[in-house]
Amino acid sequence: MAVAHGIDDWKRRSVVSSFIFKFIATGDEKPKVALFKRSDKVSTYQHLLAPISGSIESTDPSPVSAAWREISEETTLTLANLILLRRGKSYTFRDSSVKREWTIYPFMFHLRSSRDEKSIRIDWEHEDWGWYDPDEVIANSSLNGVPKLAESLRRVYFEADLGPQASSILADGLAKLATDHESGARELAATAVKTLHDVTASLEVLDWNLIRAVGWHLAKNGRPSMGAATTSALLIRLSEIKAKLDEDPASSTHDLRIAILSSLSSQSLSTTQALSDITSSFISYLRSFFPGRSNLSILTLSSSSTVLAVLSSLASHFTIDLRVLESRPLFEGVFLSSSILAPFQSSGKPHKITLYPDTSPSFASFSRSEPKAAVDMVLIGSDRVSPSGAVLNKTGSLPAILTAKYLSSAAKTVVLTDTAKISQSEDSAEENNNPSQVIRAWQAGYNTGRVRKGTEGLLQATQTANSSSKQNVEVEVKNISFEWVPGDLIDAYITEKGRWTVTDIERRVENLVKEEDEIFGAV
Repeated sequence: MAVAHGIDDWKRRSVVSSFIFKFIATGDEKPKVALFKRSDKVSTYQHLLAPISGSIESTDPSPVSAAWREISEETTLTLANLILLRRGKSYTFRDSSVKREWTIYPFMFHLRSSRDEKSIRIDWEHEDWGWYDPDEVIANSSLNGVPKLAESLRRVYFEADLGPQASSILADGLAKLATDHESGARELAATAVKTLHDVTASLEVLDWNLIRAVGWHLAKNGRPSMGAATTSALLIRLSEIKAKLDEDPASSTHDLRIAILSSLSSQSLSTTQALSDITSSFISYLRSFFPGRSNLSILTLSSSSTVLAVLSSLASHFTIDLRVLESRPLFEGVFLSSSILAPFQSSGKPHKITLYPDTSPSFASFSRSEPKAAVDMVLIGSDRVSPSGAVLNKTGSLPAILTAKYLSSAAKTVVLTDTAKISQSEDSAEENNNPSQVIRAWQAGYNTGRVRKGTEGLLQATQTANSSSKQNVEVEVKNISFEWVPGDLIDAYITEKGRWTVTDIERRVENLVKEEDEIFGAV
């Protein structure tokens, strides 16, 4: 008897599809995308053109980690040769010809320089490769490519759908978000909303699918480490746009455009009010956990605008012994200390500010030279809050908190955050920034000759590692900006809605998942 086989017999695979581009970041020439002809040694889609593809293994921390691994294995290119420019929204499709259900995670990478093209060395999975016009790849249905090649490419190459003017505005906005290392999460969210406004204004037709796709790219491809506040702000504005499109579809395009652009130009939430509410929540927390106290000893780092605003307001209520870690490599702690000076002086109270190098969290947490040796709390802001209550903040936060709690069991860890920074993602991808931010301090003239000479030797070693010549020692300089503080180390989350717990965060995440799915689900 014949047995009917359904899709339950099919194999399900999650795969990465990495498109390697040249020229798109510089605009020197028309962009080209590398496609690779699959060999007869692979199990599916032999002799068809494809991006660099491969299954996401259980050992891969994330899809983007799998993408980097596959690129290295199949082309020998690494972070030294490529920049991750964009992520595309994942999607699923079925192919009956191979009995597979594929979930595709598309990525766009860009060669750092024309020299890096020479480093491409294909392995056994491919028999040839070449450069192609991405617009032709999308438009040419007869191209001998793998299934859904155009769909995967379109999800990272938004130029095909937006056209030159709108795509240029979006690309510039994404670049600004990615390279802005001075603004906080609120300011970056405002930049994203302005970019959405400018792109929408440039569209010839108000297409909801295009507008929300632009919003998705701004949320996911600008500054992912600080993207929670950006996503929240965009969801609010996109929900308003959707409501306007739904409520009066018969209105003239001109009137609708004015209404939508007006909505994108307005301020949806008063930053001043949010900061005021967080300050009130924090003062209530202090009155409850430090009753009768008129003085506080606080350790902080970096230059969170929320922490700065709250400490400025707190100065008139308490006498503060503020201990600040300098926060290399950009020394944000120095900026915070200088910014808090004026409100501390105007309060009339005998406050104290002490700066410490990042290597001294133990002395900053427990200083015998101070009237009160141990700090009452480590106070930090947040760039993102995960569903488990973990907080992403400036690198150095975790050792400061661990040290303070080790030296004094009474020391609290308090996070100041608005609820817009809560994210549905536990993504642990590292933001590894330009190592020159770290290296320039070593090269400074005030350093000893041996440090400067040593720096030259290390730089030569990193350049050798990036070349085709093989060395037995690999040298790399890391500049990771953010790290996670686990939720079990945090005593209180102070928000504009009061003191929250992990349960409150989980509840907010449930609503956020619904909101994001409603707007971005069909992108």
